[in-house]
Amino acid sequence: MEQMVLGVPEKIRAIEEEMKRTQIHKHTEHHVGLLKAKLAKLKAEQEKVQRSGKGGAGFEIRKGGDSTVALIGMPSVGKSTILNRLTNAKSKVGPYAFTTLSAIPGLLEHKGAKIQIIDLPGIIAGAATGTGRGRRVLS
Repeated sequence: MEQMVLGVPEKIRAIEEEMKRTQIHKHTEHHVGLLKAKLAKLKAEQEKVQRSGKGGAGFEIRKGGDSTVALIGMPSVGKSTILNRLTNAKSKVGPYAFTTLSAIPGLLEHKGAKIQIIDLPGIIAGAATGTGRGRRVLS
């Protein structure tokens, strides 16, 4: 069986999901503490890579479907709402800018074709020079 290698963002998401599923009581406190320690270590590693310039290579999204479409634009223009309406995705929607902080994929099936739609964080003026994590979003 092929073993899948997870990147740092996927490991962070997996730990966060496990923490959400774990009920906290005296028998799980130690386990939750270990998860928090792992999470802190992974976030520090991710931040270190981003600061070194190597993390500006964009978001890690596993390719899915027959083609890929990216929703890119200014904050609070409805990118997440469109993604949620067209796909099975659950991208967070809020009445404030920068609700979406990472790339959120969804899958649309249309006339037998599977189209991966990716909701990206909003970009602002100066994104090409790095303002508001613009280089990462654009890459």
